[in-house]
Amino acid sequence: MPVNLSSNGIPAILAGDMNSKPLLQILDIKPINSSQERYRLILSDSVLTQQTMLATQLNDRVKNGAVRVGSVVQLIEYICSTVQNRKIIVVLNMETIIPECEIIGNPKMLTESDTISHNPPPNGISHHTPPPSNHRPNPTNIQTFRPTVQPPYQPPPIYKPHGAITKNEAPPRIIPITALNPYQGRWAIKARVTAKGDLRRYNNAKGDGKVFSFDLLDSDSGEIRVTCFNSVVDRFYDTIEVGKVYIISKGSLKPAKKNFNHLNNEWEIFLESSSTIDLCTDEDSSIPQQQFSFKPISEIETLENNSIIDIIGIVTSVNPSVPILRKNGMETQRRILTLKDQSSFSVELTLWGDFCNREGQTLQELVNSGLTPVLAVKSGKVNDFTGKTIGTLSSTQLFIDPESSEADNLRSWFNTRGKNVISQSISRETGSKTETRKTVSQIKDEGLGRSEKPDWVSIKATLIFIKTDNFCYTACPLTIGDRKCGKKVTKSGGLKWQCDRCNKEFEECDYRYLLQCQVQDHTGLTWVTAFQECGEEILGCPAKELYVMKYEEQDDERFEELIKSRLFAEVIFKLKIKEEVYGEEQRVKITVVKVDKVDYASNTKFLLDLIKMKR
Repeated sequence: MPVNLSSNGIPAILAGDMNSKPLLQILDIKPINSSQERYRLILSDSVLTQQTMLATQLNDRVKNGAVRVGSVVQLIEYICSTVQNRKIIVVLNMETIIPECEIIGNPKMLTESDTISHNPPPNGISHHTPPPSNHRPNPTNIQTFRPTVQPPYQPPPIYKPHGAITKNEAPPRIIPITALNPYQGRWAIKARVTAKGDLRRYNNAKGDGKVFSFDLLDSDSGEIRVTCFNSVVDRFYDTIEVGKVYIISKGSLKPAKKNFNHLNNEWEIFLESSSTIDLCTDEDSSIPQQQFSFKPISEIETLENNSIIDIIGIVTSVNPSVPILRKNGMETQRRILTLKDQSSFSVELTLWGDFCNREGQTLQELVNSGLTPVLAVKSGKVNDFTGKTIGTLSSTQLFIDPESSEADNLRSWFNTRGKNVISQSISRETGSKTETRKTVSQIKDEGLGRSEKPDWVSIKATLIFIKTDNFCYTACPLTIGDRKCGKKVTKSGGLKWQCDRCNKEFEECDYRYLLQCQVQDHTGLTWVTAFQECGEEILGCPAKELYVMKYEEQDDERFEELIKSRLFAEVIFKLKIKEEVYGEEQRVKITVVKVDKVDYASNTKFLLDLIKMKR
């Protein structure tokens, strides 16, 4: 018996029937040239054909051959959108009925008149004309498949009828977040707000504006960010509450900016003046309160700088909150605490702003009372300076002693043996980074520093030259929190020094090292830069003392003797190597982060191990 496709299946979809679940055949599959991988299909109902877009979540079915040219499929979920005056069907879900079959019927491309002239027969099934005899399939191997037809769509209870519904006024059906795409004209999603960003104001060429964003999570674990601008902010900012469930419809989808959006979704919703947000008064237990993707602390060391991650750990220490002066001159609060987990590693978590006096103060009180709370961090930012740390953002969320299996397992581990485990910190360069010994020539030959993140290496080399014309700079002496400002200062109109960052004047300034040095080993020589602490290790005295000696006392002989006494000593330089842009030129900058005397016992062991590896 021949295979039967759904009669009038294509025109019915184009006319707005989203519930018939038609049986169709794939005549062609082609990839689309775009920034995101997508596929275009040509579907047939045995009489007519129509171009169709495949939702990205179905891409794997094309790649693994589950659907291919000739496959007979049943459309389960699909929509029809108008793009540039052309109707396009977007397939959101489908089932393969027959993996491969010869072309059924003699279908032709759909014309506008076909959508009017083709009316479905009562049983909804068309019988195709058998193909020519040389292509006729064996009747004993052919089955008849009738598509499942579900009852007409009924709007959710939240939508109350308000009189007659005309064309295009019916409420859009609720679809999963993962099914959203820009080709949809009418959609609605039901989701919980898991995070709400601060209201931010900006100024650009178009004038002043304001913006805020919030994150959504639905019952299918789909996540997406929603952004509102200007007048839309006024409508929805006070409406949105974290933890509440809403039905949201009417908005445009644009590619997500991954520099600012860490959610697992290629799209982002931008709400408009016609958008609607309705609060669901009944709690929906099928939608989780939050969704985490925890990383073990041991894996953070290998992550890229600025990565956004979720972590969970035991809080072992909390430092006091201190004021910090940001680069823009604004003062904020900073608090550093330490987390450890079962991986036997620990990491510093830096709280900024309101987190310090809110969750930070609560954590400090718990730790001071002898407790060790569990802390879950949603959307923390990885930072890389002299080690890996995690910092909070405006979108970060902190959960103290959350109720979850991960928190229970962590607590059980800590109470049984974790409290006695000495964790290795990944937030201290000297204790966390594995020492990679290199020679001077290897820095250039191996292209160190030219990747996205810096290379950290050690070399055993001799200091052979120090530039002495500009060995230090005048710096701000003010202390903000637990560290000095250190910004370069200049003389103002009078005799006082002025710091542009602190916006203050003072009688005396600091002097900080900025050394340019040449170091050499048996393979070659290179220039390195050493700042304040490393400069003091190299020269053995504060920068101010050396400045007074050279410029105020003008004791050149003593100055030169001191410099010469520091040369030709063999030491271990720990280096940070990173390519930077100066003007329009890219250069590899080598910065000294630590200077150690050579421990000849350990150095001999290193050389012996190296010889064994070469054998």
